[in-house]
Amino acid sequence: MPKVFDIKFPGGGETLPGGFWSAIDVWIKKPHVVNKRLCGVKETESEAADGEDLRLLLGAGLREEDLPLGPAGGPSAARNKPWSSTVRTFIPKVSCYGTNLQREVVLKDLCRQQVTFLPFEEDAEGKVSLKRGNVYQIQLRNQDCDEWTLELHVLTEDAWFSDGVAYAKLPWMSSDLLPKLVRWATECRSSEFGSTLSLLPLEKYSLVYQRLKEKYKAMVQVWPEVTDPEKFVYEDVAIATYLLVLWAEERAERSATASQSFVDLGCGNGLLVHILTNEGHPGKGIDVRKRKIWDMYGPQTQLEEKAITPSENFLFPGTDWLIGNHSDELTPWIPVIAARSSHSCRYFVLPCCFFDFYGKYQRRQCKKSQYKEYIDFISEVSQVCGFNTEEDCLRIPSTKRVCLVGKSRNYRPPGEAEAETRRARYIQSRQTAAGPAVRRSGTANAGDCCRGNAESDRTPGSSWGAGFQPRDRVETVRNCAALPRDFVDGIVLRVGKVLLGMTADDGDWNRGGSLSVSEVAALLEQETLQLLKKECGGLQTLLRNNHQVFRVEGGRVYIRDWRDRKSSRAETKRKPVAPGALKTRPCWFHDHHAQGCPLQAESCAFAHGLDDLRPSTKPLKKIKNAAL
Repeated sequence: MPKVFDIKFPGGGETLPGGFWSAIDVWIKKPHVVNKRLCGVKETESEAADGEDLRLLLGAGLREEDLPLGPAGGPSAARNKPWSSTVRTFIPKVSCYGTNLQREVVLKDLCRQQVTFLPFEEDAEGKVSLKRGNVYQIQLRNQDCDEWTLELHVLTEDAWFSDGVAYAKLPWMSSDLLPKLVRWATECRSSEFGSTLSLLPLEKYSLVYQRLKEKYKAMVQVWPEVTDPEKFVYEDVAIATYLLVLWAEERAERSATASQSFVDLGCGNGLLVHILTNEGHPGKGIDVRKRKIWDMYGPQTQLEEKAITPSENFLFPGTDWLIGNHSDELTPWIPVIAARSSHSCRYFVLPCCFFDFYGKYQRRQCKKSQYKEYIDFISEVSQVCGFNTEEDCLRIPSTKRVCLVGKSRNYRPPGEAEAETRRARYIQSRQTAAGPAVRRSGTANAGDCCRGNAESDRTPGSSWGAGFQPRDRVETVRNCAALPRDFVDGIVLRVGKVLLGMTADDGDWNRGGSLSVSEVAALLEQETLQLLKKECGGLQTLLRNNHQVFRVEGGRVYIRDWRDRKSSRAETKRKPVAPGALKTRPCWFHDHHAQGCPLQAESCAFAHGLDDLRPSTKPLKKIKNAAL
């Protein structure tokens, strides 16, 4: 086949050829990571391939001359060489590509370090047609000892057809796909976790997700919380999709017709409860703190404001599934509560922040990432509780997307007493290992990213829940926003003057020098630093909050120059000041810089003097229940 594009590998190819095969596997098994119009593929493994195997795979539509197997030609020349083949079926994100199944036979020639893709279509009657014009091959070549090249070959460039989904455009494959394959092969990273959506049929997931996304997209427009609406809405839509498909598969396995019931422990904004309820599953959500959005759902969505303490008072014997979606301090308890509720109670948990039974989770292994170690800990809890535990990766806009599912037990009901003894001993051992119940301090912790890390007095419970620390009903704001304005202004003025004093006046507007965050900290009194340590992010958060004055990049602090719109990624998205816009805050540079503000008053988003300052008249957001 003629070569249409090639790209050289940087460096000496230390990761090759192993890295090449790792990168190719990503393209074969997870094409959706680069082709955003795909939901994924479904693979069917095959034995080592020869020409006869391929004829069986493709039917009578494949001829021997259609096999582009390199200079030797024909499958017979490679019968004694290592081959493998798979068939993959493309699953597009939207079902508007007709009824034909779009498939590819993928041939791996391990000796020649090449992969050939033979696309074909199969109609509803099983008739197969080979798309000869879209046959292509990716090959790794070693020019000399230190130079490697990745090449793209096509059977015929003139007849290439593209629908932008199963059949990509050749310029895209050259400019996007091959460079990514080179990068993946060079990095040669191996994930600590398995494939995404490995427990579900991908086709069903894709269809349900598209339906729910369309149905609940109006939530983005009416979101009353301070959190990012697109992230939280579509993340909960994806989690709901996962559970709905998982439960549908479970009903099919058990020949059941009744929809599973559920309780979401630590339900937060309650959207997941709202979606699952609307889709026909009876259930409720419980959280220590009510959210604004709860009133928008209506009476059919049951949400309770209640502090949850693991005890006999919080067992759910009549519930099919317990859900822990970023449930923080409740996460390790959810398999325990499910196990003690009833032998038939199952659970789904999506861990995020790292908590043990009675406080923060303490790392014990340095060979794993903290996240992987914590997932393994929750899996261990699940196993001890008697569950056959399964792990999967969700497709959500979050770095914490590994879930654990307990659908069945590894013991029968008569063994409940023995299983309970094992659970109790394990929980006690965790408490003993951690010492006395550790109170959460007010210092910042990057793990508390979802619902805050407010400290709470110990809440008494039953013997197996004693020592557990639920969060406060009222969330404490610790992002420096609640600090006294005079206190913050004093720090900003001191740091700003030091930065400006680091450079001489050369006639141009003084941009000042730069300091590391630790050097800035050295400018402040210990009393001030102690107060900042109680805030999430501490001094660095305070500096970032005052982005009018400072730019914090790479751990260093600079004076911001508002004339330079490319000084940071955020500035490239900043819109120009609209004529007549209200300016509700004074310009720091106009008041404190020796040369004033680098912008003219009409171009600056902040007030140049009292005459330019106006009170805030931000309108209240209107919320329409009809949109739900």
